[in-house]
Amino acid sequence: MREILPVLNGWYAAGAPFGLATVVAVSRSTPRDPGAAMAVGPDDEVVGSVSGGCVEGAVFELAREVVADGAARLETFDYSDEDAFAVGLTCGGEITLLVRPVTPGLDPSFGAVAESVAAGEPVTVATVTDGPAPRGATLAVWPDRTCGTLGTEGLDAAVTADARGELSLGLTGVRHYGPRGQRREDAVPVFLHSFAPPPRMLVFGAIDYAAAVARIGDFLGYRVTVCDARPVFATPKRFPPGVEVVVEWPHRYLRDTDTDGRTAVCVLTHDPKFDVPLLEVALRRPAAYIGAMGSRRTHDERRARLVEAGLTDTELARLRSPVGLDLGARTPEEVAVSVAAEIVALRWGGSGAPLTATAGAIHRAR
Repeated sequence: MREILPVLNGWYAAGAPFGLATVVAVSRSTPRDPGAAMAVGPDDEVVGSVSGGCVEGAVFELAREVVADGAARLETFDYSDEDAFAVGLTCGGEITLLVRPVTPGLDPSFGAVAESVAAGEPVTVATVTDGPAPRGATLAVWPDRTCGTLGTEGLDAAVTADARGELSLGLTGVRHYGPRGQRREDAVPVFLHSFAPPPRMLVFGAIDYAAAVARIGDFLGYRVTVCDARPVFATPKRFPPGVEVVVEWPHRYLRDTDTDGRTAVCVLTHDPKFDVPLLEVALRRPAAYIGAMGSRRTHDERRARLVEAGLTDTELARLRSPVGLDLGARTPEEVAVSVAAEIVALRWGGSGAPLTATAGAIHRAR
């Protein structure tokens, strides 16, 4: 959704109705996660994807229909091998889509939500998917305000509280309520789509490898910062546009920087006077990934210094060193792919093994 919002906001600002299909639930192996979206706008223009091509033809027709009749639909697609021409997923999974019409009259908060996402301001969009509440009704929830309604004051209040909790964690999914927000009932499923600011990637050491890691981090959707104490190397022209470059001692910068459970920390300084103090700070901070470059000998020496500095075995177990997966990488760009692959594998619980050597579902349980 985040990628197609600029186009959707253009249609919305022009007053052009469009049909928006959003993945609200998945099971088993599916190509897209909840929150993936596809829209059909003026002149049948299509943006986005909900299944990688398996059901897009049927969704196209549904989107046109909801614009024509103004009524939201909830549709489920799964795998069927009985009819080679049936619409369904070839991967064996199941996805549920909410397909709804969007206009300024039906969704008065859409434009404000799109502007907040573009500005990096956190917001959650709550949408009724089924039950006695109006299907397709939306409530936009920011940390300090709301816009829209799901039908009743009680439901709005309960969903607002939960949406702010989900937003703080960057979570997206379905919650169930009673018609007036009762928490012990499940008559009204509400899809909470959180647009948290992009996660951060902190790259330390302004070397050629850092430029490649910063480039792939930006490609993966991270907000990337490169930090180095040496101003001759830490210059913006050496890094991709949009990457923040900071001249500061790495451990001092990290000490004064907020991190959370989505942050990736890549230590490429390859110098004990930089990376040991930095890792002392990093391994005691929230982060999803902490990796450090170096040979196995460098790793052993660095680990010994960190033990002398008082880090525990539990803290040291968080360190991914030598950094990256074993891809045989040599060039900075190949090493960046190796690091990115390790970050993705750690995030989703992947083994890093070739898929030809594994069995079972390709997309692991979420």
